[in-house]
Amino acid sequence: MTAPTITAPQLALARSAAEAALAVLPTSRALTAAAPVAASADTVIDGQAVTARFSGAANGEVVVVVGQDLADALKESPLGELDLTAAVRPALEAASRVFGPVVVDPGTVMEPGVALSSMATKEDAVVVPLVEGEEVRAILGLALSPWPTEEPGQMNLAATRAPAPSSAMAMAHGLDMLHDVEMEVSAELGRTRMSVRELLSLNPGAIVELDRAAGSPADLLVNGRLIARGEVVVVDENFGIRITEIVAPGTERE
Repeated sequence: MTAPTITAPQLALARSAAEAALAVLPTSRALTAAAPVAASADTVIDGQAVTARFSGAANGEVVVVVGQDLADALKESPLGELDLTAAVRPALEAASRVFGPVVVDPGTVMEPGVALSSMATKEDAVVVPLVEGEEVRAILGLALSPWPTEEPGQMNLAATRAPAPSSAMAMAHGLDMLHDVEMEVSAELGRTRMSVRELLSLNPGAIVELDRAAGSPADLLVNGRLIARGEVVVVDENFGIRITEIVAPGTERE
């Protein structure tokens, strides 16, 4: 069976999408986009894949496969296990929006072989290996229905091209891979326990007593995990937290 031919517009668009994804993909390695190839289950690496559909100016599916090192860094973060989908979503969105204004679905984590096998069944699907030297470290997959027939303009390519990482950045490891991951930050004044009867009896004007004295520091939590304490302040009519203590890992309950 003859492999599908990648047209010039597909080649240019896939490269542009890969460069856009690389600009926001959390990785400490200096990766570059290799030549796009027809999607195949054989183009696979150890790691995890996140796949999402998009619609709008273009309709299709995008897959980002990241290496096991990033998946492990997210799982073993000092802040607790972080969401792989949230970490990779900016790259999914950046790649998809090369084709115009689109809405990207939330995304689903899959095994790389399953995600790429599914993409390989779609007509004209392509993958772009993201390499460090000759080693494939990540993969971007794209399937559009239909593909645009025109190549992206030079202005679009320039806008999405990632700046060349410095050698120091290329040597970074561990937490450097997580710097661009967005996380939910919340403040907590205190807690209490109530029976269902008490909850149902609440009405406007009711006062709920918390387990913390007035003037005590509030807790700052990241993804539900305590990382700091501070005092409540008002900043331009909004509440804020002035940090007074950083909580060391393992001492949250002290």
